[in-house]
Amino acid sequence: MGINKEQLSDLIKRVLTEAGLYSPSARELLLLTAAQESLGGTYLRQLGKGPALGIFQMEPATHDDIWSNFLAYREPLGERILEVAGMGNGPDEKALEYNIAYAILMARVHYLRVKSRLPDGDDIKRLAEYWKDYFNTPLGAGTVEEAIHNYKRYCEDV
Repeated sequence: MGINKEQLSDLIKRVLTEAGLYSPSARELLLLTAAQESLGGTYLRQLGKGPALGIFQMEPATHDDIWSNFLAYREPLGERILEVAGMGNGPDEKALEYNIAYAILMARVHYLRVKSRLPDGDDIKRLAEYWKDYFNTPLGAGTVEEAIHNYKRYCEDV
């Protein structure tokens, strides 16, 4: 089932634009990530006993690492993320599950840490490879082919 793809695409664009982090490539990469990680927002918690949360299935350890080792050195960006996501009490990994704006921003910042440039937004194969390399990692269970399939299933024609 998942989240309505047009509404999710629009929300990603609005949230990233408000935070000053929007590009068409970033939007498509986040759509692909949500399609692969949670089947388009079908799951808000990792199945089984895993710790991952939200439509991007970010683990609390990744969330904390982003704040400790990236945003701690970019205070204006961290403040902007908290403001846009309505997180007045500061970062909280539990919010990844119920605050979609926060989940969008944290997934975008996860990719922002990568030194390699984002692929073009219309190059789905390269976006899937980028997801595999930098979000799922070579040790992760997901595959490029699976990510492409899920993107087409949940996001095509957005």
